[in-house]
Amino acid sequence: MRFWAAGFRAHQYVRQSLWVVPLLGGLLGVVLAGADLWLEGRISLPPEWSYSESTASSVLSAAAAAMVGLIGFVVTIGVLVVQMATGTLSPRFMRLWYRDRLQKFVLASFTATFTFAFALLRQVESDSVPDLGISLVGLAVGIDLILLLLYFDRFVHALRPVAVAAAMAQAGLAIEAEEDGLVADAGTGDHAGRRGAPGSRVPAPRSGAIQDIDIAGIVRFATARDQTVVIPHTIGDFVIAGSVLMEVHGAAPGETDLRRLARMVSLGRERTIDQDPAFALRILVDIAIRALSPAVNDPTTATQVLNHMGALLLGIGASDRAFRGTALDTDGRVRLVLRTRGWEEYLELGVTEIRQYGVVSPQICRRLRAMLEELRAGVLPARREAVQSQIEALDRATDAAFADPFQRALARMSDRQGLGAARLGEDSDARR
Repeated sequence: MRFWAAGFRAHQYVRQSLWVVPLLGGLLGVVLAGADLWLEGRISLPPEWSYSESTASSVLSAAAAAMVGLIGFVVTIGVLVVQMATGTLSPRFMRLWYRDRLQKFVLASFTATFTFAFALLRQVESDSVPDLGISLVGLAVGIDLILLLLYFDRFVHALRPVAVAAAMAQAGLAIEAEEDGLVADAGTGDHAGRRGAPGSRVPAPRSGAIQDIDIAGIVRFATARDQTVVIPHTIGDFVIAGSVLMEVHGAAPGETDLRRLARMVSLGRERTIDQDPAFALRILVDIAIRALSPAVNDPTTATQVLNHMGALLLGIGASDRAFRGTALDTDGRVRLVLRTRGWEEYLELGVTEIRQYGVVSPQICRRLRAMLEELRAGVLPARREAVQSQIEALDRATDAAFADPFQRALARMSDRQGLGAARLGEDSDARR
């Protein structure tokens, strides 16, 4: 608990680094080479698996050189991917792309093969050839080539805007489905009021965005001291060093306890998606409004993003697990109060900017209206009024954007495909 924030940041660094796993792969190759040399004299191989000194040196040298070339090729692809993604998607998506396990596994496999082949190359002599190791190097090179093809295929398909939108929507829904120890928000002000003014305020030790909170650790800490901890921020907020990070109601903690509490909140340079489904929504909006910019002018991509955004918003709005803001101890007493986003905040984040930048496109207006109508029908009854307000805002924006009555009527229709969807009860020309 004492070093929770440092441990979380270290975990994030390892997940997002592109060198830690490949380095471990290189070390594994050295270990496997040692194991192979130990087995060489203890295993009898068929005669066709025997190699001359010159053949062994050639094979191992070629394999080591090929792995260096493949690593450079993957790095080149990575640079191109970064350029493409930041130009057509969202720079915030790159933080998640760094976590891709296949990419790290491919690099680790290449470095392991390189170190394995190089370690064996040093042992090739006229009277001693590691026959088993050379055969294993050939097998490893074949596997590496297959992994390279899988890597290339993965990112050719996974970096399409619609694929990224689908992945972000799934990630946001997965976060909402997780049990994180919070229960229904009963109001931050009420809980604070029962305890009176805060006994102490915990200053932020450094500037940064709130990435994650050790909810269980704070509850244990507050329970042991009969306190209630209030965090007047939500996940993703940026706090400045020295500003109020937490408020402690109850017995005033000492300086040591204040530092321990501060270490239960991880602050980083930017937001992460670990406890923040709104960050997934933010990335979806970024992709959509970038597609709607005059320089790109691709409303169809924005329409495809709206498809997955609707799924994410519906999952949030139809769930009673959303908007939890208090954590209880085993006796049912409130020990942690955390600011949480309400349904209106999620809806505004997902709709406002797309409506603003896409109102001149009939395709966007029609798809946005269809999404809002689906949300109005699918969310919990108490949240339908907020959806209706967004529909009315869309009506006003559409009326202001289209002076021609025909164009205005066209833009105010509901269409799940934006433009061109068949209407119920009507035959298309193709059917006649």
